[in-house]
Order: sequence, then structure tokens, then C-alpha cells
Amino acid sequence: MNIKRDISSDGKQAVLHVKGEFNFALVQEVRNAYVDLKGKDVIVDLREATYMDSAGLGILLNMQDYLDKPNGAIKLVNCSDAIKRVLLIAKFEKKFHIE
Repeated sequence: MNIKRDISSDGKQAVLHVKGEFNFALVQEVRNAYVDLKGKDVIVDLREATYMDSAGLGILLNMQDYLDKPNGAIKLVNCSDAIKRVLLIAKFEKKFHIE
């Protein structure tokens, strides 16, 4: 598994940890990880992500739409320089909170 999910003890926050390449191969696994997270604060931890392509960007947008989160509500944290560059080129700082 390349996606690990942690829910806070109060049930209000979920962290999705991405490991390896964040690409089309993870579509279903990520979808399964967020399918029941409506109403929770969501953080995507990219500390162990080694690569992100346009499919990874699409996965994030689909998650944002599905969870009905306004721009900036989902946090992307612990991005490597390479992944942060992809996010900024795609102007994702307008859609997500990037740390």
C-alpha cells in the first residue's frame, strides 16, 4: 500500500500519507482513503512521495471536489522541492494550502 491514513482521536482530522510515486496507479487507493472523509479536515503528507505527475494533480483536484472543500481547505505538507515545483507550476497554491 502506498497510502496510509490516520484519523485524529477526536475524529475531526485525517492525514493521508503518500509513499512513492503519486501517479495514476494510486487513483483507486487514494479514492478509497478519502471516500468517507466528508466533514473532516484533510492533510496530505507528501514526506515519502518521490514523484508527482499530472495524474497526481488530478487526484488532488478530484478529492477536493468530492469532499466539497473550498480552495485552501486541504493542506499539502512536507513536499519535496521537486513536488513543490510541480504544484507551483500548476498554480496549486491557489487551490490548496501548501506547506
